[in-house]
Order: sequence, then C-alpha cells, then structure tokens
Amino acid sequence: MRITLRNQPVVSILLFIAVVLMASCTPDKKKVESETTVDSLALVEAPKPAHLMFGLPVDSFVIENNKVKRNEFLASILLRYDIPYKQIDLLAHKSKDTFDVRKIKVGNPYYVFLDHDTLHTARYFVYEIDKINYVVYNLNDSITITKGQKPVRKVQRTATGIITSSLWNAMTENNASPVLALELSDIYAWTVDFFGIEKGDYFKVMYTEDYVDSTSVGIRSIEAALFMHRGDKFYAFNFQEDSATYNYFDEKGNSLRKAFLKNPLKYSARISSRFSHSRYHPVLKIRRPHHGIDYAAPKGTHVYSIGDGRVIAKGYQAKGGGNYLKIKHNSVYTTVYMHLNGFTKGISKGDKVKQGDLIGYVGSTGLSTGPHLDFRVFKNGKPIDPLKVKAPPVEPVKKEDMKRFKQFYKPLKQSVDNLSLPVAQ
Repeated sequence: MRITLRNQPVVSILLFIAVVLMASCTPDKKKVESETTVDSLALVEAPKPAHLMFGLPVDSFVIENNKVKRNEFLASILLRYDIPYKQIDLLAHKSKDTFDVRKIKVGNPYYVFLDHDTLHTARYFVYEIDKINYVVYNLNDSITITKGQKPVRKVQRTATGIITSSLWNAMTENNASPVLALELSDIYAWTVDFFGIEKGDYFKVMYTEDYVDSTSVGIRSIEAALFMHRGDKFYAFNFQEDSATYNYFDEKGNSLRKAFLKNPLKYSARISSRFSHSRYHPVLKIRRPHHGIDYAAPKGTHVYSIGDGRVIAKGYQAKGGGNYLKIKHNSVYTTVYMHLNGFTKGISKGDKVKQGDLIGYVGSTGLSTGPHLDFRVFKNGKPIDPLKVKAPPVEPVKKEDMKRFKQFYKPLKQSVDNLSLPVAQ
C-alpha cells in the first residue's frame, strides 16, 4: 500500500511540533543532578546535640568521679592531678567571691574532667555544694570559677495514711517522704498534739516535691492538708496573702499558728552575747557552743513566757545554767530560761502557762559574771538562734482578701476530701 503525502507544509509543521514535545520530555541532566544532590542532602541526619554535664561536653573528656574524704581539701585533691600548688592557691584566692573552698565537706561528690590523650591533663574540677548547686573550676590558662545549678523538676504529689503508731512510720508505710512528717508537724504545731496522736488518726496531703534527675531533693511546699485528730478535722491551706507572703489558714480563714513574743523581757534589754557554735566562755576561759541569747539586765528584772505552753522542767543546773525553767509550747518548740535569781511564786513542773505570764526573775546563778538571762529556743529538739525565729502570723485572712481566699481554698478542699485513704491491713 502506498501512502502519498499531498500537503507537504502541513507535514513539516507536524514533524516540528513532535520534535519540540520530545525535547521537552527529555530530562535535563544538570537539573536531575541538582535535584539528586538536594535529595541526598535531605537524607543526611542533623548532628546530635552534645551530652552536657555541668555545662561541659561529656564526650570530650575522661571524667573521674569521687567523694571528698576525711582531711581532704582542694589542694590535696588537685595535687594528685599534677596541678601546681601556685595555681591551686590562685584558684582558692579567685574563688572567694564565688565559693569559699574552706567549706568543702566530707562526703560531697566531685568530678575531674581530663583530656583523652595519654597525658590525661586535668581541665576542669567540679564540686557539688549540695544536690542542686555546684561550682566549676576552669583549670586551663584562663582560670575562671562559676557557680551553676542542676535543672530542678517540680512534681505535684499526694499522700494519705492512717496512723497506727506514729506519723513518721505512717509516712514510710505509705511510700511518702518521712520529711513530710516534719513539715506537717510544723504546720499543725499549734493545733495538733503530735505527742498525743491516737491510733486511727489520719492525714491527707497535696504537696510539691523537687527532683533532680530521678532523685528527690526535698519538699518545696504543702499546698493543702487535712489532719484528722481525735475525731476533729483540721484543714490547712497555703494561701498567698501578698506578692511574697504565704501562710496557712483553715477553711474559715483563721491562722493555724500563734505568735511568740519577740523576747522574754518587756523592756529593750542589751544583748551581751549571741548564738554561737564556738564562743569564748568568760568564766571557763575556753571555747564552747553557746546556743542561746544573753540579755544583760538588772537583778530581779521580770522574765515572761514567750508563748502558751507547759512547764516540763524546773530546778538548778549544776553544769552552769543555775536556776532554770523549761517550757514546751507545742510538739515543735521548747524554750529555756537560765541563770534566774528565782521563780515566780507557785510555779511548778507540769503547770500550764500563758503567753506573757511571769515565770521568774533575772539573776546570776550558775557560771555567770553578772546578772543576765540566758534564753534558748529549741525546734524539734535542736537549738536554733532565738533572733531568727520567724514569728508566725495570728491574724486571720483580711476581709478584703476573703472572697479571693474562698475561691482559692474550695477546689483544694474538694480535692483533699476526694483523696482515698489506704485500705487498712
């Protein structure tokens, strides 16, 4: 069969269009190479972030970890790593404004960051001040000392327990921090007799605990609590009164605490000696702790109880305190009044006293160089500086804040009430 092309111009145009279409469909080699390059780059993984420890890249060093041993100091530690004594002395001098190296404690961890090479040159020394704070010593030519903090994670927690023996045991039995027992005893010091807890008393608590990594570093705050004691319910809500002050109130807006008098003397007496762990004794001529405040005052000056409580000891202390009186205010606070010339008439061990009651008179009995009152405060059995006792508030929530307080405590109260108690074994 013969095909005859009669219309040559039309055929030429069709052939031209076909060639153009074929050319447009042919991939451009340079373009393909470019696209391939881009796609291959897209497949390359982004570099992983460096693993940091105390702000230093872990992979860049050999790290040795140890704890401060007895009779070890900054010098004795760094000398083992061939750090010249002159450089150590400079480090200690430069560190004064950041951290006093004399406060390095036995048992605290430290880390030494060494080069990977055969010399293992020490580049950084890191000392953990506590579970959160640390100090980094740069041992390179440009000596620097910086303080840092580990990231702290806040965890909202709850705890409940039925008391069968003691509050402390109830905490451990219910997998709660025993420290929570101390926090609760401080909050409820004026409302719950923790030495008279009865079997069947219970607690419910909502609180915030701080963690570094997976380790608890302490309880930050208790937001709300309920303590059932001898059939009565005692609530506590941590309400913010102003921009910086938080205090505990019950569901009616009353303070859970009572205040102490600023001092046991009614006039402004002169402080002749302060609280100290090492004071030169004016009679014995030796250094020993003085865990109280001495108020110099004329013989016979009236001495008053700084708060409500019960007399738990009265007598003469042969070791130097002379005539003394001890008052237990609650399960947390106890006060002692020493070197008294005498006691108020009729006061005896076991008597209840009210805040401001006359209990004795300033004297100079025992080891004393002159008339004065040695006044001491104990918190949970440990002596504390009387001048640093924070007087708790006694005022209820202010009228202008009551609406805000009600909005604050009601959802917390409901949440606390809804916490389930453990099933009795």
